Amino acid sequence: MNFEITDDRRMLAETLQRFLADTYPFEHRTAVAYDAPFHDPAKWAELADLGIFYALVTEEQGGMGGRGFDIVTLFEELGRALCPEPILGQLLAASLLNAPEPLMDGTRYALAVSELDAPYDPDDITTTADERDGWRLTGRKTVVYGAPAAEVLLVAAKGPDQVLSLFRVAAKDAEIIGYAMIDGGPAGEVFLEDTPAKLVTKDAGPALQNALDLGALALCAEALGAMEVVQATLIDYLSTRKQFGQPIGAFQVLQHRTIDLAIEIEQARSIVILAASAEGGSEFPKRAAQAKHLVGKIARQVSEEVIQMHGGIGLTWEYPLSHYAKRLVMIDHQLGDTDHHLERLMDGL
Repeated sequence: MNFEITDDRRMLAETLQRFLADTYPFEHRTAVAYDAPFHDPAKWAELADLGIFYALVTEEQGGMGGRGFDIVTLFEELGRALCPEPILGQLLAASLLNAPEPLMDGTRYALAVSELDAPYDPDDITTTADERDGWRLTGRKTVVYGAPAAEVLLVAAKGPDQVLSLFRVAAKDAEIIGYAMIDGGPAGEVFLEDTPAKLVTKDAGPALQNALDLGALALCAEALGAMEVVQATLIDYLSTRKQFGQPIGAFQVLQHRTIDLAIEIEQARSIVILAASAEGGSEFPKRAAQAKHLVGKIARQVSEEVIQMHGGIGLTWEYPLSHYAKRLVMIDHQLGDTDHHLERLMDGL
């Protein structure tokens, strides 16, 4: 397997890294992520101007990426910067739309799948679609990532024949109660009551599952970027915090724990690379589930360990580590937690 990043992807990573470093420092992130609209619309427009969203769309559709390693490259940088912009919704929409031009120009999308009694499995959803005077949707979607900021909702619903299909809904036509997730960033409850919609895909189950697998890969890459920052923060802290006249990093027990975390993070990187390399092939659903399962476990372990080794400072609002830890824990719960993906693997997907 070739582990060398291509020049185009290196340029994408460097461009996004510089942009986020210059315009999205930690102080700005915390200022916008927890108050409505829970992201920065001006920065979103600048990301669109940079052409970042083209990396989410295949060349056949007019983009410049859309492949597994393009997704990993982009979301790893977002994880490093702890960026709260709802770009995950753009990725999910890009894989489901035949004509994603508005998406590349910055039109904000959100995918509404999860329900209170069907948090992860699309087959269990109960939102209904009736075809009378056009399509009409009725139901409730929960914890829809990016919903408060979205202009367009892509909604999974079942028609009279109980076939799972995908519909396009103008966000202004739905009732959306927005809030910040525990780690910041926009999410919301979406209420549909005889809401007008347009059919995007009939019998959308396979396409929807592929989109969710791509989203799982993206979240794993985001977690990887965040864990690398956390690891660097921990090493710096252990080398500067002193106790008994010496840096606490000199104590062997902390060295061992730090090395164990480094090994786990490398394990996470390996499974992300494997999943990205499988994108587009028959093995991708299994590799994506394996990655989401393993990375979810490792992300939680890393967040718990680094906070414990930091002590009280690791829990303070002003210290970036606490925000990274919350994001790492939340990533495990988005698009299926470790238990859900383990069950998928056990059931043969």
